[in-house]
Amino acid sequence: MTRATEAPSGFEYWPSMIGEDDERALIDELGGYALEAFVFRGVAARRRVAHFGFGYDFAAGGLTLGQEIPTRLLELRERLAPLADRPPERFEEVLVTEYPPGATIGWHRDAPAFGSTVIGVSLGSTCRMRFRRKCGDAWETWEQALEPRSVYLLSGAARASWQHSIPPTPELRYSITYRTIREGHRPQSRDGGAVAGGAASPRRSRAVESER
Repeated sequence: MTRATEAPSGFEYWPSMIGEDDERALIDELGGYALEAFVFRGVAARRRVAHFGFGYDFAAGGLTLGQEIPTRLLELRERLAPLADRPPERFEEVLVTEYPPGATIGWHRDAPAFGSTVIGVSLGSTCRMRFRRKCGDAWETWEQALEPRSVYLLSGAARASWQHSIPPTPELRYSITYRTIREGHRPQSRDGGAVAGGAASPRRSRAVESER
């Protein structure tokens, strides 16, 4: 295992992008959502999630329709989309994750149905975001501390070639992940046409349609 000398290409990080008052308001709101345990292959993880816009069905290997994106998350999307040089509406899927102390997420790349650009927001506890990619017979690694109120961007090789994971979090943490959708991967409506993600909601949504 070797440590990379620089961050993966396409990874960008901005500390203190969210104000302290905004962080408290977001955490209060996220804690009111109907979060459900993340279940993969019949095993429930410690973290809980809610999907908005679209969800992901691991058994079927495709996207499902999610709940409408809550207004506060749409407002945050408007602020952050310029960091990725993308229109806000391109980020059609929003994943909210609650990490209680000790919760983790294993090595993975986001499902192929999701697009080339991911924006992540970290709230509450600091955590470590680890990266790795195969180089010959060894792994090349990189690590970034995600501080409270920070924002990161995954694109390019950081999205496509590197896996990422989060080791046990020391305290309660929330993340908000905004993702684009690849063409041809939207679920079909009853009339056979592709559907758009959940639109703006005039009220706060407390439901979750599916699990990632």
